[in-house]
Amino acid sequence: MIIFFDLEGPLSPQDNAYEVMKLIGDEGARIFEAISKYDDILALEGREGYEPGDTLALIIPFLMLHGITEEDIKRVSERATLVRGAKSLFERLRAEGWDIYIISTSYEQHAYNIGRRLGLEPSRIICTALTLNQDWMSGKEKESVLSLTKRVEKRIIELHTHTHSQISELRSVMDEFFFHQLPHYGFDVLRQVRVIGGERKAEAIRGIMEEKGKPLSDAIAVGDSITDYKMLKLVKEHGGLSVVFNGNEYAVPYATVGLASVDISPLIILCDAFVQGGKARVKEIVKMREANSADFEGNLKSRKEPLPYFHDIESADDSEIEAIIRVHKRIRTEVRAQAGRLG
Repeated sequence: MIIFFDLEGPLSPQDNAYEVMKLIGDEGARIFEAISKYDDILALEGREGYEPGDTLALIIPFLMLHGITEEDIKRVSERATLVRGAKSLFERLRAEGWDIYIISTSYEQHAYNIGRRLGLEPSRIICTALTLNQDWMSGKEKESVLSLTKRVEKRIIELHTHTHSQISELRSVMDEFFFHQLPHYGFDVLRQVRVIGGERKAEAIRGIMEEKGKPLSDAIAVGDSITDYKMLKLVKEHGGLSVVFNGNEYAVPYATVGLASVDISPLIILCDAFVQGGKARVKEIVKMREANSADFEGNLKSRKEPLPYFHDIESADDSEIEAIIRVHKRIRTEVRAQAGRLG
């Protein structure tokens, strides 16, 4: 059997790009949050050529402006922790003969570091390639781009409070900057940095399964956010198992089942059930565990540390999905802190 993990959320709580932007200071965090929200808007409206997670391309001009290097990205990555149970889960999966892959929006400097700590070689990690010291443009053009970026950065910070009118103006500022002004100088970040998010994650799963001669019904995909919903949807629609782990409202509806937990090791229960009897057996197990914690919102409030909560999302109605999202988001915030608020 083959299992595909998103990295940030299921395996490591840190949003590395967010933490890298914080090297700039509080302003860096605000810029990243604003661009992340802009990313959500473009992804949800289905803008042509745009994929969820392209935030990691859009922040490149700001990294350049402040002299952020690849070494900085690696240094920030070294501070990242693993989600509780991730290492033991990988050890168990390897012992049982699972084919394990990470498909991550993260820059390679972070993804390879986390993969190494989990015992996974780079060849099994599909992530965003980034070389910050390359010549993106000529010296004169670069000077103009950095000057422009500095002005736009100031405007983003001014508009960060996000009233309705400011969100509209912020959208206009970013549309003009990313899709008109930067390309005018020959710096089209969306073309020059291919972020592995959205449809590109789904493409990676398709390619690997085809290469191995396996149907998508043999796959498990694990994700938590807007960058994962297309891969979750793909695997679910083809009879495989899509698992949302501490997901947000953008990911939960696209999963087969959910696991909300401060520890990812209970995922092995679903993996073992999948081997035993495919998706049908997984749903049997989930329904039994779901029945044992039917008042999961009440239980969550009454415990210092929440139990792992399993949810049959595929069979849930709209009101049940809303309740499931509330539980996932609450534990998501506990596990991922500030990063849990991002799309």
